[in-house]
Amino acid sequence: MNPQKSSLMSVERVLIDGKWRVSSGSQIFQSVNPATRLPLPREYPVSPWAEVEQAILAAARASRAVRDVPGEVFAKFLERFAERIDARSGEFIATANQETGLPVEPRLKIAELPRTTNQLRQAAAAARDGGWSLPTIDTKTNIRSRLAAIGPVVVFGPNNFPYAFNSAAGGDFAAAVAAGNPVIAKGHSSHPSTTRLFAEEAFEAARETGLPPAFVQLIYRTSHEDGCRLVSHPAIGAIGYTGARATGLVLKEAADRVGKPIYLELSSINPICVLPGVLEERSDELAAEFSTSCLMGTGQFCTNPGMVLLLAGPQTESFVNAVRAKFESAPIGTMLSEGVLRNFESSIQALVAAGAEVLTGGQTGGGNGFSFRNTLLKVTGEKFLLSPHALQTEAFGNSSLFVIAKDEAQMLAVLDALEGNLTGAIYSAKDGQDDTLYSRIEPALRVRVGRLINDKMPTGVAVSPAMNHGGPFPATGHPGFTAVGIPASMRRFAMLQCYDSVRQHRLPPELQDKNPRPGLWRSIDGQWSQADVG
Repeated sequence: MNPQKSSLMSVERVLIDGKWRVSSGSQIFQSVNPATRLPLPREYPVSPWAEVEQAILAAARASRAVRDVPGEVFAKFLERFAERIDARSGEFIATANQETGLPVEPRLKIAELPRTTNQLRQAAAAARDGGWSLPTIDTKTNIRSRLAAIGPVVVFGPNNFPYAFNSAAGGDFAAAVAAGNPVIAKGHSSHPSTTRLFAEEAFEAARETGLPPAFVQLIYRTSHEDGCRLVSHPAIGAIGYTGARATGLVLKEAADRVGKPIYLELSSINPICVLPGVLEERSDELAAEFSTSCLMGTGQFCTNPGMVLLLAGPQTESFVNAVRAKFESAPIGTMLSEGVLRNFESSIQALVAAGAEVLTGGQTGGGNGFSFRNTLLKVTGEKFLLSPHALQTEAFGNSSLFVIAKDEAQMLAVLDALEGNLTGAIYSAKDGQDDTLYSRIEPALRVRVGRLINDKMPTGVAVSPAMNHGGPFPATGHPGFTAVGIPASMRRFAMLQCYDSVRQHRLPPELQDKNPRPGLWRSIDGQWSQADVG
């Protein structure tokens, strides 16, 4: 996927300012089928800065054009977009399967594509309702406020979710659009054809619903320098990024220098605490549940359980051995790309260098294409505490690290040494014998994770209004926001607008005395109400 010089006319077009146009860039790249290690035939451009800036300025014009557009219009766009995706689902599934190696069933067809259209429809419902904007009215001071669109949003999608987090259709896209913002989708180099299909359907849905032609734009790749210029451009409102920590922090530094809000999902090892009582109750069942979760999708989930904390003892040793046996007998999956495989191997080596023992796996190969043997590692609590940072290296793939604490005090010390994570789980006995220990460790884990889980694995992320797919650094760039869960995820891409003594007819409809929509909740003098003012 390294950029190459091109003089060919077969390079795919970028979507800029309402037109599919030939890129002015001189470099191209191709995605690679990870199951065969062979490049796919389509060629894609690396956009130069002049082209990127054209997209930014077009997005700024589109943002001004939709400033007073009601949420109903964005809702119709999102619903029509979802319909168009459903109508073309066969092509989406075949394309993503080639570009990512992810299985057609159940992953792409049964799970991820329906989830993606579902979250588009949920975002549409929130845009139509309008309550996400938290209209607030103080009649005594005649001050009124709401959240409203922040301006053009740049979305960087990851490699591991070609649909649900895609820059031209995923959660950040849906949230940004539902809040009323144009989107510049920066495609991921691992699945550019999948992203192009989404952009084609989004472009047509925008045309059909009367949104500006530049409301959705697509560039596939930029230089690192131009990526930083993109996120720090004065016309950009906000940025959503899901991907590697190192790249995300470079973009964050560029955005922070000019005060641009950037929302990052970076890395997480998602610790699981397994208490002694649960091993007495259902050790074999738990070994199967954990192995399935850890190896699902070749472990390439941001919520993959990458660390398990247990207390030393015979039952723990029996549990570890049972998991090792399941890892050794399970199929070895295909990794998303050569880069993912290379980084995974490097991470395993870093864990071993820090003191972890390889129980099984630890070597490349064994499966189709880019593959690495299912890997299980172990370290004592004492060794973990000597090198806590290195032993929290995220190994993004089919592996996990068992940390064996000698006693409850050491278990607490390990938890106190944890970095921030998206999730943290505690498995405890159903009969209550673990409740005392649970009450001691839960407070330590609670402040280090965005989502606390009991007695289930973290790999599923429901699209629910109550979901938090976020957490303390380095899981994300800010612990107060979520990338999943509507309407909360929409508020990342909004600004708080206050109106002080502004005349009624000049106010946005939701801040006027008369409630503009049945069922719209507004805070009026501290009370949530659906009534008119006074």
